[in-house]
Amino acid sequence: MTETGTVLITGPTRNLGRHAVLAMAGRPEGQRPDLLLVGRAGRDLTAIAEEARALGARVHEIGCDLAMLADVRAAAATARGLVADGVVRPLRALVANAGTMSVDTRQASPDGYELTFAVNYLAHAQLIGDLLGSFTAPARVVLIGSNTYHANFWRKLLHVAEAEWADPVSLARPAAGEQVPGMTASGVAYSNAKLAILYYAHELQRRAGAGIGVSVFEPGWMPGTALGRGAPAAFQALSRALGRIPGVSTPRRSGPLLAAMALDEKWAHLRDGAFVVKTKLTEVRPVAHDRDRERRLWEATTELLDRVRATRRER
Repeated sequence: MTETGTVLITGPTRNLGRHAVLAMAGRPEGQRPDLLLVGRAGRDLTAIAEEARALGARVHEIGCDLAMLADVRAAAATARGLVADGVVRPLRALVANAGTMSVDTRQASPDGYELTFAVNYLAHAQLIGDLLGSFTAPARVVLIGSNTYHANFWRKLLHVAEAEWADPVSLARPAAGEQVPGMTASGVAYSNAKLAILYYAHELQRRAGAGIGVSVFEPGWMPGTALGRGAPAAFQALSRALGRIPGVSTPRRSGPLLAAMALDEKWAHLRDGAFVVKTKLTEVRPVAHDRDRERRLWEATTELLDRVRATRRER
């Protein structure tokens, strides 16, 4: 990175996030950023913070349940305070890494939104929006994407559900009635959230200003990670087996690549939601570029986030 400052990363305790944190913390003096680790308070967050400190990094833990938008706003306020008071160096990058895939799309977040959409998308939109004024240019926002938004031959063969886009207010609404058997509904919800991230990245760049570059990182398929820990046992066993195939992505391999997206000069030029698959700049499918959907997503996101604030005030 041209100027080494502070990197905020969500979901730092496991898998991709953990290995990205260790890769950043293990950089040589002068290239090592200060780290703001945003995740659930507790033993796991403390453990990764201690590992990063042992490598020489200056680390601050910010406890936050990303399923709760009030928690997200509090975490952003804490980060703003640390930056404004000079406790950490200027904020140069935000890595929106945390994610989940709920196996039951009827499950709601504490704010009443479908859980996958709430954590993967809404929480990060809230966090980034609250911190936009705290960045020092040149700065980067790195979002985590997935190619699951469209179905190629292999995804169809493996029955990986592609996105089924609808108005964002509908996507945020938990399903009603009987749960669809298998992983289809949860897969669609996950792919919808990842398509939302691509739309959001394009619109965010239009509104973020020239000093902030917005990009999207796809770590590659990482079977066996905690993302699908609520999936049926047979599915998890198959994922673990596939994860042992040579060449398949793993958090240990992809974590340092994510760290590079936030820090390396090689990626300093990325803007406009540029999509990087591991180490390759890749053109997204035409469905992932839609000005009307992007504009509507921004409007609906504001509506959904404001609705939670208004409800909290009424209580």
